Amino acid sequence: MRPVVALVPAAGRGVRLGEPTPKAFVPVGGTPMVRLAVDGLIASGAVHRVVVVVPAELVDAASALLSTTSLTGGSMPPVPVQVVVGGAERTDSVRAGIAAAPDAGYYLVHDAARALTPPELIARVATELQAGSPAVVPALPVVDTVKSVDDAGVVTGTPDRADLRAIQTPQGFDAELLRRAYATDVGATDDAGLVERLGVAVHTVAGDPLAFKITTPLDLTLADAVLARRRDVTSADATASQVEPRSTPAAESAPVGGAAQLGHSAVRTEVAR
Repeated sequence: MRPVVALVPAAGRGVRLGEPTPKAFVPVGGTPMVRLAVDGLIASGAVHRVVVVVPAELVDAASALLSTTSLTGGSMPPVPVQVVVGGAERTDSVRAGIAAAPDAGYYLVHDAARALTPPELIARVATELQAGSPAVVPALPVVDTVKSVDDAGVVTGTPDRADLRAIQTPQGFDAELLRRAYATDVGATDDAGLVERLGVAVHTVAGDPLAFKITTPLDLTLADAVLARRRDVTSADATASQVEPRSTPAAESAPVGGAAQLGHSAVRTEVAR
């Protein structure tokens, strides 16, 4: 089996987020984004190794943060997580990740800022890669009207949004293809853009709204709320499963929606934030 290696560039400063900490280390629901992103990759069961690329001054902190990360359950062995030093630009960091995993058969390049990406989405990208597509990206239909404008802010056109997609990560590639793409000095806004310049077709799979990129303070507020709600539901379900109803005449005779049902649905655990 050709190894699937996930590369997580996490060296960005995140100026737009307005936090003093580098973006990947800003907590969401109490857990740094990079840890959530790596946990999601491992939970997908689709990766054999993870390489996290961070600023030089944060290598020790990142290594400590991710030292307990491993796959729980499934048929794959524990997934090793390696931390390496990144560069000034995102492309420099991805190159560093590629160099740290020369044995990869496939690369999944995943933004740490997409910390809530569902494992199922990650698995979809890997499956499409292994089925023979050389480059795969998750995509969502664009819901807003998009307009092009000139330097003066005057509208110059309105593309048909039916043909547009918002692209997410992880973006998956045949390893040799991504190495070729990064051997050039041409810039692009994402990894797939570099591959497109080589004339290689990039395939899409269904994206997920939860794979949104945490870029602004509003995004961070939304991510906190999503994670808090998820933990509330998980805690409530776990608590409810531990409550064993007593068999009493009153409970047995209560109608549907009556006292017996109320007693079960009232069990809820509040998560301290």
